[in-house]
Amino acid sequence: MPRIPFENIPANLMSCMVQTEKHIKSLNIIDESFMELLRYRVSMINQCAYCIEMHFKEAVAAGESELRVYSSSVWKETNFYNDSEQALLAWTESVTMLNDTAAQRQQSFTNLSKYFSQDDVANLTLSIVQINSWNRLAKPFGFEAGSYQVGQH
Repeated sequence: MPRIPFENIPANLMSCMVQTEKHIKSLNIIDESFMELLRYRVSMINQCAYCIEMHFKEAVAAGESELRVYSSSVWKETNFYNDSEQALLAWTESVTMLNDTAAQRQQSFTNLSKYFSQDDVANLTLSIVQINSWNRLAKPFGFEAGSYQVGQH
């Protein structure tokens, strides 16, 4: 049983989170299918079962292939992602794990900047921070995986 059910999250907190989601969606920097793949990857790193289920289903519903979604944890070992996607996956891991060196982070940023403007990088970073925030609500609040329906949240 959830510690704090999704529907019981305080309204002001949800308002902030939803407003950020609307902003991210309005940017249209990358395809929604790949955005969902990134959300899935972050959720895998953070081991958030509820969000893993949600973003797997949302990515596939948005047109992402199942192969690319479930292979995102081994993206460096495959040829399933183009150069800009690889740069964004590297940046996503850097922003989420926060365990790389300053030089590694700079290299990741420099590589990402080949494909995206400074404003886009900032907004993509917000997108990564946002899914990390959702993971950090869903996991401690005890959201239960197993029954998520596409479009539910």
